[in-house]
Amino acid sequence: MRYSKPTDESNLFSLDQRLANDTLRLGALSLCEVLLFDDCRYPWLVLVPRVANCVEFLDLSEPQQQMLARDLQQVSQLMKAEYPDAKLNVGALGNVVAQLHVHLVLRTPDDPAWPGPVWGHSPAQRYSAEAAVQQKREWQQRLGFIF
Repeated sequence: MRYSKPTDESNLFSLDQRLANDTLRLGALSLCEVLLFDDCRYPWLVLVPRVANCVEFLDLSEPQQQMLARDLQQVSQLMKAEYPDAKLNVGALGNVVAQLHVHLVLRTPDDPAWPGPVWGHSPAQRYSAEAAVQQKREWQQRLGFIF
């Protein structure tokens, strides 16, 4: 079966419910929503282009592709500055959630999934309510969303 992109482009952007359930919203960059993945074991952000019906990188216009690249570069540089000894993994799989989204996960040899992938390793260990508020505030400050 071939995927066919919806032809009605009038739909407004909306975040896939699975992403909404698994993340905490931090703010927005030029093109992307920035989300904190709700797993306290990893520094893990997710960028989602605010483009309706976007499944593939190719669904973005060339200017949008460039904006995505800039957003990824900005967040990647910030994450590496905060965790200079970690390995930054960047991936856009889309096998479970079709909406285009890019994971940025900092990995270290002492993380529970090392050296394998974080996906499917084990259930997420969600932030406590207090830790979620603290992590959101810290990432928002780092990203310049709050001063």
